[in-house]
Amino acid sequence: MDIVSKVVSEKPVVIFSKSSCCMSHTIKSLFNSFGVNPVVFELDEISRGQEIEQALSRLGCNPTIPAVFIGSGFAGGDNELFSSEAAVYVFGL
Repeated sequence: MDIVSKVVSEKPVVIFSKSSCCMSHTIKSLFNSFGVNPVVFELDEISRGQEIEQALSRLGCNPTIPAVFIGSGFAGGDNELFSSEAAVYVFGL
């Protein structure tokens, strides 16, 4: 969990993703379309990806991918970010 906490405390928007996940791709595209340049960690492409995914699970991220952190706090996964209240908060929709 320390690695997740460290990473999200250093960057304003962090997305933990997998390159093969269509919802991860959708979330990344949505943030980019609004001019947000999140730091993205493709867990299936980095050496500690499995360890990070386990840490996300312990933090309560379910499902673990995609996991979006904004301002050091867990904003949610695809279900949370596409809910009406979260979309207004995160994207101003």
